[in-house]
Amino acid sequence: MYEQLVGETGHKMLSKDKTMNHQDTFKFAETHEWADLENDGLVWVGISNHAQEALGDVMFFQAPKLSQQVKQGEAIAVIESVKAASDIHAPVSGEIVALNEEIDASPELINEKPYGVWLFKIKPTSDDSLATALSQLLTLEKHNAGPGA
Repeated sequence: MYEQLVGETGHKMLSKDKTMNHQDTFKFAETHEWADLENDGLVWVGISNHAQEALGDVMFFQAPKLSQQVKQGEAIAVIESVKAASDIHAPVSGEIVALNEEIDASPELINEKPYGVWLFKIKPTSDDSLATALSQLLTLEKHNAGPGA
């Protein structure tokens, strides 16, 4: 199922804590969150380069709660910068199972490497709902030509 949803991903990039897929395999919401289905079966979530550029220097991230049930498109977190505060929406439905503690200590990492830092991880409700949710998201190319332009 993983291969079918994300394609073959010979490209990897390093994050401080784990190897992540390359942003070319990420799926993007029109609200500028990225979703990355990883080998662990979880969807890792971050924000697009366009979003971090629009926000400016990120100062604070208010994460969702662990074990929180989320629905695709629901505002579940807030990111604050020197310019504005912006909602972070769930790109897929499921349960929040991990928060990136590194972001609490160093929110500027979001600006430094938006595709190399995840904010939280979602355990999808089911494979069927995940496949449907991912099909509604955009590829990097379509995101860059549309909402991320």
